[in-house]
Amino acid sequence: LFMSILLFVGNSTYLDDHGPPPQKVLPFPSQVVYNRVGKCGSRTVVLLLRILSEKHGFNLVTSDIHNKTRLTKNEQMELIKNISTAEQPYLFTRHVHFLNFSRFGGDQPVYINIIRDPVNRFLSNYFFRRFGDWRGEQNHMIRTPSMRQEERYLDINVCILENYPECSNPRLFYIIPYFCGQHPRCREPGEWALERAKLNVNENFLLVGILEELEDVLLLLERFLPHYFKDVLSIYKNPEHRKLGNLTVTVKKTVPSPEAIQILYQRMRYEYEFYYYVKEQFHLLKRKFGLKTHTRKPRPRPEFFIPSPLETEEPIDDEEEDDEKWLEDIYKR
Repeated sequence: LFMSILLFVGNSTYLDDHGPPPQKVLPFPSQVVYNRVGKCGSRTVVLLLRILSEKHGFNLVTSDIHNKTRLTKNEQMELIKNISTAEQPYLFTRHVHFLNFSRFGGDQPVYINIIRDPVNRFLSNYFFRRFGDWRGEQNHMIRTPSMRQEERYLDINVCILENYPECSNPRLFYIIPYFCGQHPRCREPGEWALERAKLNVNENFLLVGILEELEDVLLLLERFLPHYFKDVLSIYKNPEHRKLGNLTVTVKKTVPSPEAIQILYQRMRYEYEFYYYVKEQFHLLKRKFGLKTHTRKPRPRPEFFIPSPLETEEPIDDEEEDDEKWLEDIYKR
């Protein structure tokens, strides 16, 4: 009889009265990591996640560390341990290069991320570090108080054309390491880091979207992870929420000369190869789920055109360092 009671878990009044409470039924996946790339709209998404976590009851785990993306082996182990022991379902977010949980014996979570045209991302960061956004007094605030005045007002063209460290490699090799990982070679501009980043996108990321098509990114996140992102687009489009974006646009941005932009393209050629790879995969995914991509004309490769760095809507962002079977297959990776 005792064994029968133990086995009859489903409807046992005995267990209801005397046993442990029924175990929480977790959605799948119940472990999600958003290792957000700086100046790629991540603050917009985090603000949305704060609303969504209250609405849907998942555990949003954020980090106050914004300037340490590269970790020692011990730091990786400690962070993975802390993340893995968080109450599920959780979504962890931090500016940090890709972490391989399985390397340290942990369960590999589902990763998501968003990237942006590399030159636009660089310019946004360059001016944000100097002049902040529209939230401060007198319509803008100084973002980096310790920055010397001659550095703060350094002309962007001078920075690029005269090869200042901030405007040259390895500082410009920024997006790929977020997907390549913690290996030292991930920080070296080249084919090795590029190919490893592509491999991780294919094997470990549920979705990598592009900021220029953020609404479609949110639509797909709602489709793939409804227990986290249900109703996200309606919240994003809410006028009260959109007002916040108007306060966080980077100020005093200027467009570099065509010559300077061409030099940036040459220095960021691996970043652009990765960006176009991700963009192509994202558009394939959109077509698979019936979303159309509205483009005026096919854009040529970077060496043949000059974009307007101000054409991308500026979402809020943080300060950052210097068909169902398909879904099942993705989740089983």
